Amino acid sequence: MPRTPARACYKGMFMPKDSGTAERRGWYFYDWANSAFSTTVVTLFYGPYLTSIAVRAADAEGFIYPLGLKVLAQSYWGYLVSLSVFCQVLILPVIGALADRGRKKDLLALLAYLGAGATIAMFWLEGSRYLLGGGLFLLANLAFGASLAVYNSFLPDIAPPEERDAVSARGWGLGYLGGGLLLALNLVLYTKAESFGIEPGFAVRLSLCSAGVWWAAFTLIPLATLKRRPPKTVESGGAILQIIHTFRGMRAYPQTLTFLIAYLLYNDAVQAVIALASQFGSQELNMPMSQLTAVILMVQFVAFFGALLFNRLAGRIGAKLAIACALVLWTGVLAAMYGVVTTSQHFFIAAAVVALVMGGTQALSRSLFSTLIPPGREAEYFSVYEITDKGTSWICPLIFGLAMQLTRSYRISVLSLVVFFVAGLMVLLRVDPKRGALEAARGEAAA
Repeated sequence: MPRTPARACYKGMFMPKDSGTAERRGWYFYDWANSAFSTTVVTLFYGPYLTSIAVRAADAEGFIYPLGLKVLAQSYWGYLVSLSVFCQVLILPVIGALADRGRKKDLLALLAYLGAGATIAMFWLEGSRYLLGGGLFLLANLAFGASLAVYNSFLPDIAPPEERDAVSARGWGLGYLGGGLLLALNLVLYTKAESFGIEPGFAVRLSLCSAGVWWAAFTLIPLATLKRRPPKTVESGGAILQIIHTFRGMRAYPQTLTFLIAYLLYNDAVQAVIALASQFGSQELNMPMSQLTAVILMVQFVAFFGALLFNRLAGRIGAKLAIACALVLWTGVLAAMYGVVTTSQHFFIAAAVVALVMGGTQALSRSLFSTLIPPGREAEYFSVYEITDKGTSWICPLIFGLAMQLTRSYRISVLSLVVFFVAGLMVLLRVDPKRGALEAARGEAAA
């Protein structure tokens, strides 16, 4: 199956006339908009900042008591990430069912601005108010994941199967650039805070707020260009019945279900690394926030080229094998973080390797999954897919938090994630993409 080479992706990123229709170009910009939340909030600032607030509120033994539960302050962030995605497990299938009934654009707007509003409100988080911080993050991350489920479901509408690897890679690539640009501005703000006459804590809160403003402002572009489409399928009953139908119906598409299981395993670990890496750097390696920001900024721009590189690799060996190669590299990086990464220089090198494989893993997974969905159920199926996509993992942060609470070791906590990459790779190798596409097409014919 022919695919657009990386050169075309690069050209299409900077020359809109070559990147498809106006609707497609508008679709790309939701990645640009929401990636500010992923980079500035989830990946960098919020974990260390909220952890510092929890530590200030902790008792003499280092514990806090949210809703009466005894939690180590350093584990609070990992548990929050896990809880936010557990909530998504309950909510996202309902969102997907509603979106497939013809309300995609309205839901995208509602969810994007709900998440952006909660992110802007993080500006008022200070002192020891860790409960407020947890509540705002739960709301923002829930809206973030739900909006991505709706956003991803537009991919089959705007690109035929043979173009989806390239279109998905362009979206991810533009997202890395957008997230990286805002992060660069926030890096200047944080490192020059004293010269601007502001405290570092105020600079962090202003950076968090800026992510919400960025998200809200650039969401106007896809909302202005994406088309409203009539529902392709109409199920009897309510949204809950359609959720049950989704999970029962997946048994008719064994290749789709096998890939989804693989994705839930390995991408849960990918997102955990993204969300918890800055905490490892700040707590284990004692890296200052300025260095962490520089590392994450480097990751954003290297990941842009990594997404294009893996799109080219997928054109030669197929998306499945390209993802498998990336998973092998992910496993090696985590092993290195356990036994080798002891300085900020080591951390920088490990982050550069992660950046090369991160974009390709995510972009190709999205495009491959889109070919395995029975037409007319895009948002419904992507709502399940989104449970662990782009900052919304839950099992691995829970394992990470438990390992940290039991061992007080960040290195053992990181090593515990290796099993998810290995298990995901083993399941992925069992997927037959061509057979899965045929199964999905037969499902459409049967409908």
